[in-house]
Amino acid sequence: MLRSKNFILTFLTVLLLIYTLPGYSQAEKKFIRHGNREYEKDRYSESEISYRRAIDKNSELPDAVFNAGDALYRQDKFEDAGKEFTETHDMSEDTKKKAASLYNLGNSLLMSDKIKESIDAYKGSLRLDPGNMEAKYNLAYAQDLLKQEQEQEQQQQQQNKQDQQKQEQQDGQGNENKDQTSDQQQQDEQNEQQQQKISKEDAERVLNALANDENDIQEKVKLAKAMKARIRTTKNW
Repeated sequence: MLRSKNFILTFLTVLLLIYTLPGYSQAEKKFIRHGNREYEKDRYSESEISYRRAIDKNSELPDAVFNAGDALYRQDKFEDAGKEFTETHDMSEDTKKKAASLYNLGNSLLMSDKIKESIDAYKGSLRLDPGNMEAKYNLAYAQDLLKQEQEQEQQQQQQNKQDQQKQEQQDGQGNENKDQTSDQQQQDEQNEQQQQKISKEDAERVLNALANDENDIQEKVKLAKAMKARIRTTKNW
């Protein structure tokens, strides 16, 4: 399943310029500002490092965590980005920020081929921010993908069932042919035995005939000798 990032509309820049918000120390603001500059230059790995430094200074910075998730998303590290968005959703008290976190979480899940989970995230985001048209679009897109996936699974199951039935039919024909082959082999063996029996009888007849001929010849020889003994030539005087 091929999906382009162009279909996944994100709020990747929603909370990037947060260093003007009150409550952050100068060190935290410095790292966040540097991360934002790197992010705008498409240097996402460097921007992630800066956001991490801000988090190291203060682990309770949901905006820095959100921005780190954006940087990870841009590096195609969708599962890691999803973890950051989940965390910032739990940390944030602002409804809009929680909705944005769930929206980006949905995008990360969708890009990780977790379609059902992404649908749940988009729905959660829309419950908090019903006017988010990008979330509505992505929700419809994910639902369409899920429908296509389910249809493909059904088609595959039907194909597997047909293949199984075909295989069973072939196996049945094979067994039938095997039985026929076995019967034919038995018939051939019987014919061969019958032929051997006939050949043996023929051989015995031939031998008997030869024996009889030999006896006849011997009798004829004896008779000829006897006749020769009785018929004597007269000697001339």
